[in-house]
Amino acid sequence: MNDLDDFRAALRQPPAEPFAEPDLARIMADGTRIRRRRRVLTSTAGVAAAAAVVLVVVFALQLRQPAPAPVAQPPSPVTTTSTTPPGPAADQPMGEVIGTGIRTGRGEIVFFARAVELPQLPDIHFGLVAGFRSGDTLQSVLMTNEFRGSDRSFGFHATDGGELSGTEVIPVFGYFAGQAARITTTVHGKTVEASLAKWTADPNVVVFWFDPVAVPNSAVLTPLIAYDADGKRLTK
Repeated sequence: MNDLDDFRAALRQPPAEPFAEPDLARIMADGTRIRRRRRVLTSTAGVAAAAAVVLVVVFALQLRQPAPAPVAQPPSPVTTTSTTPPGPAADQPMGEVIGTGIRTGRGEIVFFARAVELPQLPDIHFGLVAGFRSGDTLQSVLMTNEFRGSDRSFGFHATDGGELSGTEVIPVFGYFAGQAARITTTVHGKTVEASLAKWTADPNVVVFWFDPVAVPNSAVLTPLIAYDADGKRLTK
């Protein structure tokens, strides 16, 4: 008999102690725990895999989104200094501006003197301007001045006005060199008195103007008459 025969004979021998019956309940419980653990591990792996997929998708979306446009910054303020010189002295009023109290859509009608410097008029140094005043703004409309002799010789000078500037009527106006306290004219047989104001640059010069309703233009005037404070007639 060889070794193989001995091994086969040993397998045929009954065991010294009989085998115990298998504990099927314990085997099933152990198998259940193993399966549960595998399911948990599998679920954990699935969650990790899903999280990885989400991260990849989010990262891909971020890569596909365009970069935010840069926000435009407002430019820094630039300080500029005006180089426009002030108007020449000839354009500035001489003395105070005279208000008439006549209000229009363009402002109050006013009068003021302005310098005249012309070689051909050596004795004429100023003219009288009619215009509008709105706030601090002056608008010149009509300027008149003496054109012969002296601008301050006794008597009436530079009578003008009674015309339209747009839709506004510029009153008939002028000035008198001398101590006039009253100036009148006659319109259609009726005596009309002028409003008066002394020129602050020379109190011997009296600026006058007529109500446009009473004296619509200079064509209706009769010769002007000036009186002093005592009512004495100064002109013929």
